[in-house]
Amino acid sequence: MPTTRRPVSSRATRPALALLWLALLLAPLALTSQRALARDPAPVEARVGLDLASAAAVSWAADAQLVYVENDEALDPSGAAPRWSYLFHSHSLDRHRAYSVRDGRIVEAENLEMKLEAPPLGAGWMDSGAARHVADDHAGLEFCRSHGGELRSMLLMRGAIEVDAPDETTWMLVYLAPNVPALFVVIDAAAGKVRRTWRG
Repeated sequence: MPTTRRPVSSRATRPALALLWLALLLAPLALTSQRALARDPAPVEARVGLDLASAAAVSWAADAQLVYVENDEALDPSGAAPRWSYLFHSHSLDRHRAYSVRDGRIVEAENLEMKLEAPPLGAGWMDSGAARHVADDHAGLEFCRSHGGELRSMLLMRGAIEVDAPDETTWMLVYLAPNVPALFVVIDAAAGKVRRTWRG
């Protein structure tokens, strides 16, 4: 972690804090022992596991709606990962349930006991590969080349930004490198346009 950090505005910090909160809530799903995974599956984009997770969610609650997606394992240069998590909300149950999909199987499923304000994602969001391409072209590749960094996290959510379009479904990409502030890139997941970039 860096010993000094450049100050960032409270407006820029708020979505980052929300990001970290959700990531911490879903972190237990990514802690399954690697010894229990017999082989390393090919990385896939985020939509590949969505149908499986959605079917399980509807079995849990007929009104389940997708509210959040995140990579659970390392991303490759194409924006694919071996494992993704999908978080659903049921209005009738007033509960959230997360499914972690790896190699065409649900490897973890867990109810989240904490109350979240996570609205359902909009339809037609771009897949993780296309989102990474946009973010890399905008600032990600330059950050990685200049600082020896990497794309660490991709998070699909609604309401990640507060300027102009607070209800957009967006991809938030988090690039990390040693001894420098992280790079955050937020992309409109429907239009494929960069909405916001900051360091923090």
